[in-house]
Amino acid sequence: MKISPRLVPFLFPFFMSLIMAFIMTAFITWINTGSADGYTGRWMHSFIYAWPLAMACIVLFANRVRLMIGKLTAQ
Repeated sequence: MKISPRLVPFLFPFFMSLIMAFIMTAFITWINTGSADGYTGRWMHSFIYAWPLAMACIVLFANRVRLMIGKLTAQ
């Protein structure tokens, strides 16, 4: 089953934020608390709060960053 290309503007931030928040919260939770008992719970707690924030940031800033990069790289 293929998904319509018109959904790309919604799917890209969804998956990008999911992957980024998943990896970042795992690493930062490990750095701050170690892998002691309860690590997975602490990680998931952080992830639940971080994912919506990451998605909002990507939705709000992706186009602005693309424009900025376009200006930096234009000849």
